[in-house]
Amino acid sequence: MKKKILLGIGIGLVVVVLVVVIIVGFFLGDVVKVGMETVGPKVTQTSLTVSSVHVGIFTGSAGVNGLVLGNPDQYKSKAPNAISVGKTAVSVAPFSVLSDKIVVKSVEVREPEITFVGNPLGANNLKAIMDNVNAFTGTAAPATNATAQPGAKKPAKKLEVDDFLISGGKVNFEGAILPLPDIHFTNLGTGPEGITAGDLTKKVLGEITTATLKAVAGSVGNAGKALGGEANKLGKSFGGLFGK
Repeated sequence: MKKKILLGIGIGLVVVVLVVVIIVGFFLGDVVKVGMETVGPKVTQTSLTVSSVHVGIFTGSAGVNGLVLGNPDQYKSKAPNAISVGKTAVSVAPFSVLSDKIVVKSVEVREPEITFVGNPLGANNLKAIMDNVNAFTGTAAPATNATAQPGAKKPAKKLEVDDFLISGGKVNFEGAILPLPDIHFTNLGTGPEGITAGDLTKKVLGEITTATLKAVAGSVGNAGKALGGEANKLGKSFGGLFGK
């Protein structure tokens, strides 16, 4: 009889633990979502919204759905958003979240859509966002022998990203849809210093900006060749692209 009682108590505890884990996992996604929508705008100085976030505690997996990065104010009249991503899949080494450096096994950004507004050779929306990110992260490296000052900010959490893939991207430019080549990073922050979330954002957004500018410039160049003698009208056809 005692064995049955103990067995029943044991099963009950297991059920309670599983229910708690499921509940925590369910609400943890909401916590991450709020965190992204709070920190993201501070880094980019634009709006950032996420439809939903799913976090798997046991598997170390996470899915981000419907991420939308808004345009800077000066470009919103042309297009409200700069980048939208339907689905992002992330895999993390579960126990690394308790250490000094979080190990991200993989990140896959699927079919992002970039809306390019402005001049590829001058002022444009992606460059404006990059300037904001650079201002947030700082362009100068901190001195390694500097003494921590009272009240100084706590160092950002270190990251290691083993594999980062952006695939199936498209660029919206003046009514045209341009393919974006895959962007692939490996072994980011593998050293003891790791990489911060801000620096990771800076690197990824920098590559997206470079690839987008190449795609837009290539599109303009091809259009100029096709026009031949009418190439001088190219600027007007693109709404004064080469004039600020």
